[in-house]
Amino acid sequence: MTGTSTNDIRAAFLNYFQDRGHQILPSASLVPQNDPTLLFTNAGMVPFKNIFTGQEERPYKRATTAQKVVRAGGKHNDLDNVGYTARHHTFFEMMGNFSFGDYFKAEVIEFAWKLLTTDGFGLNPEKLLVTVYAEDEEAASLWRKIAGLSDNRIIRIPTSDNFWRMGDTGPCGPCSEIFYDHGPEVAGGPPGSPDEDGDRFVEIWNLVFMQYLETAQGRSNLPRPSIDTGMGLERFAAVMQGKRDNYDTDTLRALIEASAELMHQDADGRFKTSHRVVADHLRSTAFLIADGVLPSREGRGYVLRRIMRRAMRHLHMMGANQPVFYRLLPALISEMGQAYPELERHRALITETMKGEEERFAALLGRGMALLDDEQAKLASGAHLPGDVAFKLYDTFGFPLDLTQDVLRERGHAVDVEGFENAMAEQRQRARAAWAGSGDTAVEGHWFDVRDRLGATEFLGYGTEQASARVEAVFDGADELAEIGPGRDVTIVLNQTPFYAESGGQVGDTGHLVNEAEGVEVEITDTQKQADDLVVHHGRVTKGVLQPGMAVEARIDSKRRQAIRGHHSAAHLLHAALRRELGEHVTQKGSLNAPERLRFDISQPRPLTADELRNVEREVNRLIRANGAVETRLMSRDEAVAEGAMALFGEKYADEVRVVSMKDGATGEEVYSVELCGGTHVNQLGEIGLFRILSESGVAAGVRRIEAVCGAAAEQTVQENEARLAEVAGLLKVGPAELAERVQKLLEERKALNSQLAQLQQKMALEGKAEQVGDVTLHLRNLADMNPKELRPLAEAILRSKGEGIVALVSGAGGKGSVVIAVSPALQERFNAVELVRKAAGLMGGKGGGGRPDMAQAGGPNPAAEAIFAMLRQEAAQQ
Repeated sequence: MTGTSTNDIRAAFLNYFQDRGHQILPSASLVPQNDPTLLFTNAGMVPFKNIFTGQEERPYKRATTAQKVVRAGGKHNDLDNVGYTARHHTFFEMMGNFSFGDYFKAEVIEFAWKLLTTDGFGLNPEKLLVTVYAEDEEAASLWRKIAGLSDNRIIRIPTSDNFWRMGDTGPCGPCSEIFYDHGPEVAGGPPGSPDEDGDRFVEIWNLVFMQYLETAQGRSNLPRPSIDTGMGLERFAAVMQGKRDNYDTDTLRALIEASAELMHQDADGRFKTSHRVVADHLRSTAFLIADGVLPSREGRGYVLRRIMRRAMRHLHMMGANQPVFYRLLPALISEMGQAYPELERHRALITETMKGEEERFAALLGRGMALLDDEQAKLASGAHLPGDVAFKLYDTFGFPLDLTQDVLRERGHAVDVEGFENAMAEQRQRARAAWAGSGDTAVEGHWFDVRDRLGATEFLGYGTEQASARVEAVFDGADELAEIGPGRDVTIVLNQTPFYAESGGQVGDTGHLVNEAEGVEVEITDTQKQADDLVVHHGRVTKGVLQPGMAVEARIDSKRRQAIRGHHSAAHLLHAALRRELGEHVTQKGSLNAPERLRFDISQPRPLTADELRNVEREVNRLIRANGAVETRLMSRDEAVAEGAMALFGEKYADEVRVVSMKDGATGEEVYSVELCGGTHVNQLGEIGLFRILSESGVAAGVRRIEAVCGAAAEQTVQENEARLAEVAGLLKVGPAELAERVQKLLEERKALNSQLAQLQQKMALEGKAEQVGDVTLHLRNLADMNPKELRPLAEAILRSKGEGIVALVSGAGGKGSVVIAVSPALQERFNAVELVRKAAGLMGGKGGGGRPDMAQAGGPNPAAEAIFAMLRQEAAQQ
């Protein structure tokens, strides 16, 4: 080895296994692409899960990775301990080597031992000991033979700690953990002993021997035993650098010192824990945002928000009174940007998101902390904070439970978690359902079997809209059929197809399958993708009997595809134009490319102005008129990203990717947009036609949505708008060019008329007749559409003018009721305006109302003037 820095260790590990026939693979996203049960990628084997279960094949049998991992939600949640212990993190790197039915126990034990000792990291063999599953004598024997370990350094563990399972069913097997001994001067005992939780013996590597298959019927041998290993990079770096605390390793220490310098605090002083929290959470925050997660109130976004706000609270404790968290991002990129270039690629988005979230949190932090301080002052020493108070902090001020617990722990208190959960459950009954899944939609298991049996579907739709194909299989739900007749819904797998399966925001194709000789016709209503590359066609048999093995002509709806293609290409131009207009923090967060419209969601912290929308629309139309070429190339993902291609949120990419480039026809060869995209596109930008933005709105914190149309849909929109303008202009007897001036004049006239009407209504109300009921004078006025704001001053004026009595003014402006009731001083001992107005509110279909005993106001959906006046007459008569 040339060095012991964290970057050196990572590179040495990967290169060691590459020299031994392993494919070095980049880290998968922190958002799992193949497991809907996981919130985040929480282990190095997660990206290979389908390979281990036999549902997927790869062109290699050996692989090695340094995998990004987050454990901050669900079953694997280390958030509460981060900053307070030596080895807990929300983000860490898991190095691993994997064998997919290739080598097994002997080879992996030899690889591990030699890397740690003679051929790599140079650790003293006397410092190492291992555990094995108590029943795995084969592993114990191999450790004796290969490493020369004595029996007292091979510890047999009889519990599930040394038997790994993917789940209740699936591949499983014993494992062997390698421990490093820090020496007798450190407290703690070996694994399996009563003192095993001490710091003397530290696990540095786990070798999993997947050799069994667990089913409902029992356990059997796997036909191809496999290997999965995991080495926590931070923990191993501590060993290599002679540290006993992960936070003292070079990468984390650099981030801690950056925090200390930013906050002008000692890195190891009174805020030591806070610096550690900030360093850890900085990594989670940046990597999650880079992988497409944004802060929100649920799911992954909520976990990210918890992480960010915990770090921000610690920065606030250290004296931050303005957003500062984002200013630590350059330090992280300096430490980890070379190994993970996505940090630099998404620097603008990460910065903007961190800054915006801290601004939002700062506005709530002061009020939330004030409430927490007040409630804590009421607690006896060691008492728990009531759960409903913790819930109020969460629901009103955005304080996650663990943040409240974190604050109180420093003050010697805990939280009534059960009470918090009860309050949360009550709130969930009133609000939308909580997050109930993650990752991609669960893939039905039988499609993997179909994929293995039939192979991938070859997609021909980039070059043709019609093709001959063979029916490989026919399904009714999950039931495979020998034939299916007319009138039946059906799902069909072909050997090849021009039908595009829904993905990347582009909707699936529709069309027909036809066999004229057999008199068979199937209407295809949707096309979807299963098991990665199996295209399934959903439809209904309209003629004949469809059977597997039958040849058909597959014909997509060409006009519909053309409209979809135009909207998809327009979406690429829109994306590029938005980035030029607003900044490089803009990235796609979701899209829909349909025949009638496109919907495009972007990361953007504020609404777009009218000028910005006009500029973007004008730029897209300029590019369409310039009619630049659209080019598609196949290349490796790394080559594509190196050339500037954008990898879009929500997409999964194979090793070979399609890169779609759109040129600015006005400049000839200048590439305006370049993205990784598997969808279908126009050949020349002029084919898109007219482009119009319909609307811009917010859909989530930091996410804006733009809806637009192009081509025939845009022409129809323009024509409909022009027809409406012409109709209005005709009604006003002016040309469209004079319409704005005429409307402005009408508004002014209306304003003047309203003013005159209000004056007339006030005059009539003042001069109106009174009713006498017993000794009570009633001034009852139905004022039709008078502005409700004018009722109170008018009631005061009537009382001043008439001198005594009860005044009741009712307005029905806008079709809704408003009432003001005033009581003269002489009658206030007998009548209360608030009580009378609440009865009036009930007659209007409303509730409540309020004011003073002498004057009160209420409203409701119905004016009900006569009913209110009748009620007042009755009240006067009874008094």
